[in-house]
Amino acid sequence: MYYSRRKPMEEIPKELTAIWSCINEECNGWMRDNFVFLSQPTCVQCQSLMEKGERMLSIVANTSPNQSKD
Repeated sequence: MYYSRRKPMEEIPKELTAIWSCINEECNGWMRDNFVFLSQPTCVQCQSLMEKGERMLSIVANTSPNQSKD
């Protein structure tokens, strides 16, 4: 008989994170501010403007060397 004992999942740390949200009411697109390459991004799903906001998200580090906003 096979018995598997699963370890309890570690809780992923979360923090209040700056994001950009699509202003189009029919679109639910959003992206983290630290992954945006423009100072005023457009939605990749519907090409609408985006507005700055905050969400409680898991911590993710962006290590890209190309991360300068124009």
